[in-house]
Amino acid sequence: MPDTRAVASVDLDSWRDSIVKRASAAGGRLAVLMATAQPDSVVVTAIVADEQESLAQISTTLVGDQIEVPSLTDDLPAALWYEREIHDLFGIVPIGHPRLDPLILPVEDAAIRPRPGLVGRVSDVRSRPVERTDAQVTGEGVFVYPHGPVRSAALESIEYDIETPGEDIPYPQIRVYYKHRGLEKRFEQLTVDDGALLAERVEGIASVSHATAFATAVEAVHLTVIPQVASSVRVFYAELERMANHLDVVTRLCDAAALAVATARFSWHKERVLRLMSDCSGSRFGRGVVVPGGVTALPAVGADRLRSAVGRLAADIRSDADALMLTPSFLDRLRGTGILNPELADRHGAIGPIGRASGSVHDVRHVDDSPYRDVGLLEVPSSDDGDALARLTIRWSEINTSVGYLLEAIHDLDRSNPDGPLTVPITRDLTGSGIGRVEAPQGELIYLLQLDGGRIRRCKPRTASFHNLPLFHAVFTTDILTDFPFIEASFGLSSAGVAM
Repeated sequence: MPDTRAVASVDLDSWRDSIVKRASAAGGRLAVLMATAQPDSVVVTAIVADEQESLAQISTTLVGDQIEVPSLTDDLPAALWYEREIHDLFGIVPIGHPRLDPLILPVEDAAIRPRPGLVGRVSDVRSRPVERTDAQVTGEGVFVYPHGPVRSAALESIEYDIETPGEDIPYPQIRVYYKHRGLEKRFEQLTVDDGALLAERVEGIASVSHATAFATAVEAVHLTVIPQVASSVRVFYAELERMANHLDVVTRLCDAAALAVATARFSWHKERVLRLMSDCSGSRFGRGVVVPGGVTALPAVGADRLRSAVGRLAADIRSDADALMLTPSFLDRLRGTGILNPELADRHGAIGPIGRASGSVHDVRHVDDSPYRDVGLLEVPSSDDGDALARLTIRWSEINTSVGYLLEAIHDLDRSNPDGPLTVPITRDLTGSGIGRVEAPQGELIYLLQLDGGRIRRCKPRTASFHNLPLFHAVFTTDILTDFPFIEASFGLSSAGVAM
């Protein structure tokens, strides 16, 4: 479980300075900003990571009619969306926030808020149509081009209001609330078993990661360590999931470049990964495997067949990747496109492949208590180029890394006792708080969990998509409309992971 021994509850006057001091230290970053409603108060909590990836919680309590906190955004850019989310869900106003538009829930200022954490509260939230927000770009001939929320193919619901004079993209507004599902309220009062089922469905493309993060949070409350064979099973499915996600990004980039053969080839490779996942677990998304306390079963496919399947898949991907990376018309569309400045990535605390492509190297697989330490750590790829090509290059490296982790996990499973325990008992009347953290395909995924008598009082999933998507505003420097699909695909993020 993550090191969260540094827990502080401070008064409102010193809350902001305490957070900024920790997050601004060398290697520090703001990981989460959230709130939890109680009968007569709201607790606002920041989770700050340090250079060793240990987590510190810093909380303050708003009592009675208090609805204001000082904004962190000027000093910590990553707080921008977190503060907007807290305003939408709780009505809390971050004083000094530069742009407090609706983000995940467009409600009237005086409307009832969901207020997650206040168990038993009926969430009768009525949304309203939101007029176009104030433009960030002005000038003669500038207009707003709405792209979405309904778009071609099977893309998720999200709207980009592109402010443009005709071809350049000075600034895209991002509106994500079309997909709001009330998930944080849905977790309330569930048992940990039912909570695991819901966690798998928060972000379907990362079902294994969400189940693992939730289970790890429960295990942190229980102060338990799962069997090593269960850790190897979790690593195995997590890396299959990572490969499928990275191959999906490659497919979308090829489709944007109108490379029909490459699109078909990488779609097929992704399908092979999903079929292997299904053969092993009975689910193309690996659902039903990870549970609090361990896993439900070993992979249904034997070690020799798994090694053969992974080896063939890796060879075929590598062959097609080599051909794709020698295609000038493809590389020209990615090189220098959608550059994320490394300095901004560092200030924001960018995570996952997006961060690693801009020199911000954070990988939960390398924290002290990671199950990956049992299968052998591999190097974390990184780059300082920051463009769409760098993000693709990072994904190629991570696919290779996933193959290495898969083979190590298969080796460990082959040596394990097939009749040994796969779970440890979890007390069903647990009370307490825990944090679960994994490296999902999109980056660091965190679950903050509060249990009361075995029931969920508060569950806050924080995805890498939510943390990284604000950076999408910043990468359009010299880019034009036809670059948009390449930049969006290269980010590889999920709307479902944002509008929860």
